[in-house]
This record gives sequence, C-alpha cells and structure tokens, in this order.
Amino acid sequence: MIVRKATTKDTKEIASYMLLAMEDIVYKFIGESSTEKALHFLESLIIQENNQYSYENCWVIDSDNKTIAATNIYNGADLKELRKPVASLLKKMFNQELTYEDETQSGEYYIDCIGVNPNYQGKGIGSKILQFLINEYVHKKNETLGLLVDKENPNARKLYLKLGFKVVGEKVLAGKEMEHLQIQ
Repeated sequence: MIVRKATTKDTKEIASYMLLAMEDIVYKFIGESSTEKALHFLESLIIQENNQYSYENCWVIDSDNKTIAATNIYNGADLKELRKPVASLLKKMFNQELTYEDETQSGEYYIDCIGVNPNYQGKGIGSKILQFLINEYVHKKNETLGLLVDKENPNARKLYLKLGFKVVGEKVLAGKEMEHLQIQ
C-alpha cells in the first residue's frame, strides 16, 4: 500500500469515498438525496484548486494498482476562504445556501473525512491513513490534527482515542452532535 498526494486523475475515486464518509451532509448541502448529483457536485469541487474539497487537500491510498481510500485535510485557519467556492458552486448548481457551523478553526489541521472502498473496509486502511497523517503533520511538521466524530459512532471514537487523539470539546455539525478531538 502506498499513501500519496492526490491528483486530478483521482477525482472520481475521491468523490465516491468522500460520499461514503459524509453522505448525509452532502445530501443536506445539495437539498436532495441523489447519489449522481452528489457525486457530480463533489467531483466539480475536487478537480478545482483552492477549496475545501480540492484534490490539493487530499491524500489517497493505492493498493493492487487502484485507489482504495482517500482523506481530505486542510489548515483550519483557511476554512472561511476554502468554503467560499463551495458555497458559490452550491448556489449555482442547486440554488442552496451553505449555512453550516464551522467544524474547525485556526490552530489545527482538520481531517474533514476519510473514506475507504467498501471492499477494503475492516482491514486497517482507516488506521493506516490516520497513522500517516499523524506522522506527516504532528511528528514531521509539529502541527495539531483535529477532527469531529459523531457521538453515534463509538467505534470510530475508540479508534481515534487508541491512536492518541484526545477529546477537546463538543460541536454540532449539520444537526449532529459531535465530539471534537485533537492530537498534538
């Protein structure tokens, strides 16, 4: 398995894995439960630069000559600027307003989502991505990593705590109660 920076060639895979990770939120963004439209919306953002979901902010894992997982991470200090193109495209494509709480802030690199191909789930791929991000951002760059975990997802919470994340607060995102975790 190889972890590498994403390129525009990874757009379709990144979109499908992002949708797996945040399906409910994307459907709320676009105002409908259409997988096809949700994927098109994500692909339109991933292929562009300078936005929250851009390929520039993604890492992928390759195995068996295919991309099997993706993660999206960015500097929390840049959230407001990175969100502007997302809000603009949402308005243009779906006539929807982006009215969500800030999931991150200055002082952390935010792991927005991690998505793994269903055929590879349960095989430690998510842990591998997290360990890579911890090494890359915390150990090499001396940065703080943050993420939100749904209070209704105790297995993910358990994994994050096992890897060294600590609960630093609570947030509500898209109507869901979340815990804010960080590792330094």
